[in-house]
Amino acid sequence: MEYIRKAGTPLGPVTLASDGQALTGLWFDGQRYKREGLAPDAEEKDLPVFRETERWLDAYFSGRPPERTPPLKLKGTPFQETVWEALRQIPYGETRTYGRLARLLAEQRGRPVSARAVGSAAGRNPVSLIVPCHRLIGADGSLTGYAGGLERKRKLLELEADRRGR
Repeated sequence: MEYIRKAGTPLGPVTLASDGQALTGLWFDGQRYKREGLAPDAEEKDLPVFRETERWLDAYFSGRPPERTPPLKLKGTPFQETVWEALRQIPYGETRTYGRLARLLAEQRGRPVSARAVGSAAGRNPVSLIVPCHRLIGADGSLTGYAGGLERKRKLLELEADRRGR
C-alpha cells in the first residue's frame, strides 16, 4: 500500500508519498512528473516518516541544516538512482553543472555519460529538495531544467546561499 500526505512550504504545497516506512516521493504541487509511479489508490494517512519529513522541511526552510534525513526509498532505473545518489553528495549551498556531474559519473562508470542524460534523470527525481536536483545548473551558470519551476529553483538556491553566507 502507498500513502500520501499534503504539507506546506514557503514555496507552495507539496505532496509526500510513502510505502509506510520510507519516503518515496516529495513533489511540489504543479511540478512536472508529479506523483509519477504512485498508485492511484494511495491513501491519505499520518505516518511517522511524514512527520519526520515535515521536521526536515521546517529546518531546511528556516535555515537550519536538517539533522537527519528521513528514510528514503527511491524507485528508478539503475542510472537514475546513480544520478540521484550523486545529487545527494552536492553540499548545501553549492552547485554543480550538469556537465561536471556527467564527467564524474563517467569516471565512476568507466563509460561516457552525457549532461543531457544527467538532466533527464535529475528531472525524474521523486524526492525534490531532499535529493537536491535544484543544485544543478547550466554550463554557463544559468538556471535550467527544474521540474518544480525555475522560479522555485532560483529561490531555493538563494535561500541556501543566504544561509551558507551566515
